[in-house]
Amino acid sequence: MSGRLRVLFLCTGNSCRSQMAEGFARDYAGDRLEVYSAGTSPEPIRAETVEVMREVGIDISGQYPKGLDAVPQEMDVVVTVCDRAAEACPFFPGSPRVLHWSLPDPTQAQGTPDEVRQTYRAVRDRIAELVRVLVSELTGPNP
Repeated sequence: MSGRLRVLFLCTGNSCRSQMAEGFARDYAGDRLEVYSAGTSPEPIRAETVEVMREVGIDISGQYPKGLDAVPQEMDVVVTVCDRAAEACPFFPGSPRVLHWSLPDPTQAQGTPDEVRQTYRAVRDRIAELVRVLVSELTGPNP
């Protein structure tokens, strides 16, 4: 183990919210944290997710959907980013700190393509705020 705290963002599909959180945490924390995301039932990452993250200068196009079997089982912090994942959150050894962020699912957005993107942007911006606070709490001010 590296000595850095391990943080997992958990969602149902690992196609949107948890991927955004992983991207922001990697960007904000640099090498100060080990950051992962996973889904209880992984699905392909949504193109809109990659697009709205690129709008804020974060490229997550190299990230991919993962199940829980693809990430380390010992975590220091587990953040569920949707209610269904919170309900299905498995046991993690070592008693990690578990947080729950009840975020709306932008993949369920309806409307014109612009309206759908606006929903993704709103969720992205909320995730950015939450991750910024979490990273600061876990690592201290950015050097």
